[in-house]
Amino acid sequence: MRNWATKINDAVARSVVGRRFRLEGSGHRHERKGTRFLTEVRAGLTTFFAMAYIISVNSNILADCGGTCVCNDTADPTCADNTEYNLCVNIVRRDIITATAAIAALSSFCMGLFANLPIALAPGMGLNAYFSYNVVGWHGTGPVSYELALTAVFVEGFVFVGLSVLGLRQWLARAIPKSIKLASGVGIGLYLTIIGLTYSAGIGAITGDIATPLTLAGCTIAEKDANNGVCPSSTKMRNPTLWIGIFCGGIFTCLLMMYRVKGAIIAGILLVSIISWPRPTDVTFFPHTPEGDDSFDFFKKVVTFHPIEKVLVAQDWNLRKAGGQFGLAFITFLYVDILDATGTMYSMARYAGFIDERTQDFEGSAIAYVVDALSISIGSLMGSSPVTAFVESGAGIAEGGKTGITTMVTGLCFFISIFFAPIFASIPPWATGCTLILVGSMMTKVAAEINWEYIGDGVPAFICLAVMPFTYSIAYGLIAGILSYALLNTFVWIVEKASGGRVSPHNKGYKEPWTYKIPGGVLPGWLVRLMHGKKDFWREDIIDSDTPSSAGASASENDVVPSSAVVESKNPATSTEGELKSEKQS
Repeated sequence: MRNWATKINDAVARSVVGRRFRLEGSGHRHERKGTRFLTEVRAGLTTFFAMAYIISVNSNILADCGGTCVCNDTADPTCADNTEYNLCVNIVRRDIITATAAIAALSSFCMGLFANLPIALAPGMGLNAYFSYNVVGWHGTGPVSYELALTAVFVEGFVFVGLSVLGLRQWLARAIPKSIKLASGVGIGLYLTIIGLTYSAGIGAITGDIATPLTLAGCTIAEKDANNGVCPSSTKMRNPTLWIGIFCGGIFTCLLMMYRVKGAIIAGILLVSIISWPRPTDVTFFPHTPEGDDSFDFFKKVVTFHPIEKVLVAQDWNLRKAGGQFGLAFITFLYVDILDATGTMYSMARYAGFIDERTQDFEGSAIAYVVDALSISIGSLMGSSPVTAFVESGAGIAEGGKTGITTMVTGLCFFISIFFAPIFASIPPWATGCTLILVGSMMTKVAAEINWEYIGDGVPAFICLAVMPFTYSIAYGLIAGILSYALLNTFVWIVEKASGGRVSPHNKGYKEPWTYKIPGGVLPGWLVRLMHGKKDFWREDIIDSDTPSSAGASASENDVVPSSAVVESKNPATSTEGELKSEKQS
């Protein structure tokens, strides 16, 4: 078996495919060490299974806004008990199942093919809830219609295209202080852990409370208090699905990973799913309830294709209908998505080891951001909320995925799921919950690299990594971290200037340097080469290892200095006081 796998890996590595995706043994000058074709395939499957919940979760959330369904009930403007309206909403839900799988397939495949990154895309969690409950409102009771909200998403995508082509999104990611960028990776890991512990996409171990923000849960949905959603004390940690998720999806997967069993994460997800599909059990995903019966009827179809009927190209360009509310929705989508996607992509790139420590950029960043931006606009044409990079990509990276083959496989799986939606929409959340927790634990290891020695770096980093999970928003965490960093360090700078350098923090020498003048400049490499008159501007420049860093202004976004060639900065913890003083004076 090993010999057979080795032959396949070697054959693909020596082929055009291997060279295109820089597999080890391909001969490419920037080949990625340790990459194997079959490992990439397995990693792609892992990412898909970790993300598959979005097919059903996204459809349920977006269907709550009613889509294009019209409520004509004058007695009840929400049409909560209107049979005709609810039947229309069911069609919208099926439409969005197809749309979610389709846009995830297209965007992930393009990300892998063009950017060669193992970062999958799909309609984002959080953004879909804001779209459905804040902008459009439950059953269309919000300030903006569903059609106008889709228009805002469509316009936002093309604004992103412009920002990406000009290199502003890349510059933003590179200019963020190092401590904040490291903290964002930790924060996303904790954010994943929160998702894995909740009911919507996890094992259901925690829930909201009245007296405290969070409390221990673990009861069944039926046992939760109808008024506040809290589990009664006698029912906590009694839900059988919780323990199936912990032992079969968590402990079992951990043991397989400890013994380096390939496909450990996939095995755990499949095991829990198969156990949860039979109906007459306490852990079934299809209880004998109206919702369970509807899900089981859909599951029994196995192979089916539901065409998009009601939400396809539903934009409304009469912007005067919403007035300022349209602008508010557009601006909110813009800043939340740019920080969310930028932070996620950068953290996943660092997790995969693609960050160039000299330029603070990663391979294929310009193309990656353009693919993400175009996917937002295309997704809106299918009736979906904004598409973004998924933190669940970390599951595939943890499985060994380092090239675009990983996300191309994920994209193909989402394409297949369009026709097998009943199967993939039936992967229970407790099957993937512990996977997200495990990935979160792996991502928090970079916390040790944060500069805790200097408060001006350490406190903003902590604020960033804490706010992300506690507000359930990557964007808010980045905003809090950046603002606190700017406030603290700007104050120190002003006091130093006003005092002529006499008043300064006692350990200012420990502070990590920061400048907006990042090596490589603001504009992306291809644009710099075009401006310099290079005819084949799309081809990356070859940088000699002896070339000084100042020559990096014309470097491509795909040029990455090998980690072995990066000169590590001086560690303050091991520097003498005299060295620190001399550095400070210089």
